[in-house]
Amino acid sequence: MDDDAEYTDLDLSDVRAGEEPWRRRRFVRCRFTEADLRGLVTESCSFAECDFTDADLGESTHRGTAFRTCTIHRATLQGSAFRGCSLLGSSLMDCRLRPITLTDCDLTLVALGRADLRKTDLSGLRLREANLVESDLREADLQGADLTGARLLHTRLEGADLRGARIDPDGLVQARLTGATIDVEQAIAFAAANGLRVT
Repeated sequence: MDDDAEYTDLDLSDVRAGEEPWRRRRFVRCRFTEADLRGLVTESCSFAECDFTDADLGESTHRGTAFRTCTIHRATLQGSAFRGCSLLGSSLMDCRLRPITLTDCDLTLVALGRADLRKTDLSGLRLREANLVESDLREADLQGADLTGARLLHTRLEGADLRGARIDPDGLVQARLTGATIDVEQAIAFAAANGLRVT
């Protein structure tokens, strides 16, 4: 495979990461199922509607890369780093995630139901309309994150830092917030969401 090239509807399950970074490669509806991509480095690549089921992406690094509407199920992402990336509309279910680094990333509409992201730094991330149902975010850093419209039913946020995060009133009611750190504005919203009157 070459840099600055596009690949469509290919079965790339046998592809290996290799030592050279992938730069500006575009993949559309490609299958990376069970692929050994450990240590992969991507720069400004794009993956649209690709399937990474059971793939090994451990210790991989991604800079300015987009994973849009991708299926990433039962994949290994431990030790991976995403910087300035978009995972818009992708589904990350039953993945091994910790430790993972997510910096300045867009996770809008991402499915992370039941994900284990305890003590993970998620500060400043865009998680608008993300599915975080039953996810474990205990002691996570969510300062300044945008969780507008996110589904937070039974999401574990005990001990999490939510200062400056944008969360809908429904999310404040549905999530588990014992011991979470919030700011004054969020405290007022939480009270109102629970039927209290603040005077």
